[in-house]
Amino acid sequence: MTVAPQRPAVPGQVGTARTRVEGRDKVTGAARYGGDIPFAGLAHGMLVLSTVARGRIRSVDTGAVLAMPGVLTVLHHGNAPRLTSDYVGMLGVPPDPTAVVFQHDRVPHAGWPVALVVAETPEQARAAADALTVRYEEEPHDVALSADRPDAYAADGHMPGTTEKGDLEAELAASAHVVDAEYTTPEEHHAMMEPHVATAWWDGGRLDVVDSDQGITWVADELARMFSLDASAVRVRSEHVGGGFGSKGVRPPQVAAAMAAAELGRPVRVSLTRRQMFSVTGYRSPTVQRVRLGAEPDGRLRALEHTSLNQTSTVYEFVEPGAGVARTMYDAVAHRTENRVVRLDVPSPTWMRAPGEAPGSFALECALDELAEKCGVDPIELRLRNEPETGPVSGLPFAGRNVAACFREGARRFGWDARDPRPGVRRDGRWLVGTGTAAASFPAGTLPSTAAVTAEPDGTFTVRISASDIGTGARTALTLIAADALRVPSERIDVRLGDSDFGPSGIAAGSMGTRSWGWAVAAAAEELRERLVPGGELPPEGITVRSDTTAAIAALAAKERHTWGAQFAEVAVDVTTGEVRVRRMLGVFAAGRIVNPLTARNQLVGGMTWGISMALHEEAVRDPASGALYGADLAGYHVATHADVPPEVEAVWVDDHDPDDPVGIKGIGEVGIVGAAAAVANAVWHATGVRHRGLPIRPDRVLRAGGPDA
Repeated sequence: MTVAPQRPAVPGQVGTARTRVEGRDKVTGAARYGGDIPFAGLAHGMLVLSTVARGRIRSVDTGAVLAMPGVLTVLHHGNAPRLTSDYVGMLGVPPDPTAVVFQHDRVPHAGWPVALVVAETPEQARAAADALTVRYEEEPHDVALSADRPDAYAADGHMPGTTEKGDLEAELAASAHVVDAEYTTPEEHHAMMEPHVATAWWDGGRLDVVDSDQGITWVADELARMFSLDASAVRVRSEHVGGGFGSKGVRPPQVAAAMAAAELGRPVRVSLTRRQMFSVTGYRSPTVQRVRLGAEPDGRLRALEHTSLNQTSTVYEFVEPGAGVARTMYDAVAHRTENRVVRLDVPSPTWMRAPGEAPGSFALECALDELAEKCGVDPIELRLRNEPETGPVSGLPFAGRNVAACFREGARRFGWDARDPRPGVRRDGRWLVGTGTAAASFPAGTLPSTAAVTAEPDGTFTVRISASDIGTGARTALTLIAADALRVPSERIDVRLGDSDFGPSGIAAGSMGTRSWGWAVAAAAEELRERLVPGGELPPEGITVRSDTTAAIAALAAKERHTWGAQFAEVAVDVTTGEVRVRRMLGVFAAGRIVNPLTARNQLVGGMTWGISMALHEEAVRDPASGALYGADLAGYHVATHADVPPEVEAVWVDDHDPDDPVGIKGIGEVGIVGAAAAVANAVWHATGVRHRGLPIRPDRVLRAGGPDA
């Protein structure tokens, strides 16, 4: 027996700035990502994607490829094992057929996976994949998204498709000021640093997968269902993840690797190229949004309508709920929102950082700015006059709503009171200068999770949870949460994650990861602390306590739970070239208790940087002739680089606390992008006097639109 260590009280560590516990491993290369881990006898697979946008596969000519050096097999619809796809997974939706590879000869979009070539080396696999001849029976395709599509329809997605109350037309007719405008956002891609990769092998009847994902339990559950296995017969590990942003769920690499490993009886790794990621791993759908606002002379809303249209594939329905943000932010006597989709011959969209809120806030917050101009009311004051007391659609009480505090603190820090409200009057040489603002919100959800905490005989504590740290600093946050719950220094905490054998846990998505996992870790650690007797004896294996937050989360009272924020931007517009430069940006957030200010600021500034990129750069353009994207790479798809981001991007927070969360935290991964693009667009209007209702605000569009000097 070993004596349990004494546990003197330790000052609270949650809320102190800490460098990442795995930081040294990452900067020295010791941290191993999904594609770094070596395996004996590893074979390599390369996907072959369709070159047509719609049709059928007539033939896959494998003979010549199988004779190439190192080629081991070619999987396609004619020889691949049959998978199960008629199920509803843990997220409450059926699987995207794009991931259920090689099951039929139909091609629903350009870039559809039609084969997998497996060889001894990655170079041999790629050469053979390039050489594989696939013949198609091509059919006419349709990839055109427009507001007047007669085949568009309202769809629910993860929220009701339509909400409405009051007589909208009557309230609009009675309004002193009306805004009726259309806003558009383009197709956008995740562009995370680490591409998708998966290695699979079979040990008897058990499937083991090492991949890059943001939902260990989710991926394991989907693979078990697809391959008709017991849940215990699948193990998924993802120790380090180089970004996800919503894209890294169940994708073709995991499924194709498992298929090939079963056939060859050896480990198989499937890695995607950057170009392939533009076709088979999802993206943010373009949107066409219409906002109608009606207000009293002082700007108080009588009517609000927000409709949003997005495209989806012909094989899978995904809703980008752009109109959802209006259901939280503003109320009116007549209030109507609707999310609509149209099925096209395009890849399936998917979750992408702040799905719905990011494009929806651009439209809604720009429309609010237009209304402020019509009413002659300051944009911040207009928003404060329209603060709802309860959920505009749900009628539920808010579990704290600190939008006003964010705006007041932001106005003070940004120097908003000195702003001349007139557009196009402030100059700095050849530059027109303007400032803009916008509100932000994102749901503060929690997913049931389990965690285990062990008191080790050597005085340390081991935390085990099947969480995915996708670069947010979750390991460090969970270390601090466990240390506080146990009342020991954080150096005595060892957090192990990224393994489905640790038990079910929530996903790293919807800004719910750390909030969900922190609850489970705190619950297990607190129970363990109560069970330990200082100076008592521990068995050689230590003492372990396991938590499950399912019942506690189910017992939460129904409320509107959100993270809130206010975004501010100053831009300069070159009247000669049309270039827009963001000079400074400020975000003020009500984001619950901040666990680690260092990584929290990193997340918020990262989201705001994404907002700059969304406003000025990102735009994937689909060729109507081929159905594929122009320039499907990081040369043709522009993301903001260091040169595009001002040195002054500041993220701060106001006091905020969720009394229903045992740690008092909320999610922060996504609220940073919400409203950011609108703040930039509103600042461009203030600089030039011209409204840009479509993103991105490119130099050519600025020049065409003109301005004070036009």
